[in-house]
Amino acid sequence: MTAAYDDRDGKIWMDGELCEWRDAKVHILTHALHYASSVFEGERCYDGKIFKGHEHSLRLIESGRLLDMPIPYSAEQIDAAKDAVLKANGFENAYVRAVAWRGSGQDMGVSARRNPVHLAVCAWKWGSYYGDAKWQGAKLDIAKWKRPSPETIPTAAKAAGLYMICTMSKHAAEEKGCSDALFMDWEGYVAEATGANIFFVKDGEVHTPLADRFLNGITRQTVIQMLKDGGTTVHERRIKPEELDGFQECWLTGTAAEVTPVGQIGDWHFQVGQTTRKVAEDYEKLVRS
Repeated sequence: MTAAYDDRDGKIWMDGELCEWRDAKVHILTHALHYASSVFEGERCYDGKIFKGHEHSLRLIESGRLLDMPIPYSAEQIDAAKDAVLKANGFENAYVRAVAWRGSGQDMGVSARRNPVHLAVCAWKWGSYYGDAKWQGAKLDIAKWKRPSPETIPTAAKAAGLYMICTMSKHAAEEKGCSDALFMDWEGYVAEATGANIFFVKDGEVHTPLADRFLNGITRQTVIQMLKDGGTTVHERRIKPEELDGFQECWLTGTAAEVTPVGQIGDWHFQVGQTTRKVAEDYEKLVRS
């Protein structure tokens, strides 16, 4: 049985210091717990090196800025904290989570300008996010919830509050025997999965939703550049749900998901084909190069 995440041996970095894993605690009146004033990053360390770790640190700072929550650390300081956590825990290959949040303080309402912003970094061993689906092709449900308009929330931020409908949708998908769920956006176009971006293949060309209304994943950007460098045409555009019938292959990308083939979305079926396999293999080589 996997140990509970609050009951493990190891070290966690909190506000500038390493502490024992079990001692990394926050107060019940932490603002983030009540009002979702929290942003985070998920990263993977391969053979002792975090893939695009500095880009993740910069995005964490930008997410905090977008939520009017200035993070009191530079990207370089966050990089150093991540390295310290990996070293303290003896990890060469691990998942790294940096999280910043509004803590408890003088304010306990929607406004929280007088409450301090905290930062923590932890890491743990985490295998394939989708288990066997990593190789066999994940099965996706269609979420009943929609990705919100950028006019309602800063969709470019990796904000905790944006994941509420992800949890709900993933639970519903798992109850149907699926690995994940695919979101449409508020206008009805294909958006993303609960924690990963999505790609499709048609006649040797790749199509992916334009990431101007949901998080433009670092893995997504990496894969697009890999494809373009290899001579593959990539279309970043609005995709209608009915177009899924004409796509031959599909995969998901994300730090946790890496490159995961998709075999089915609702009633649509896809091959785990040549393009998907090559992208997965090339990505695996890149992160360990």
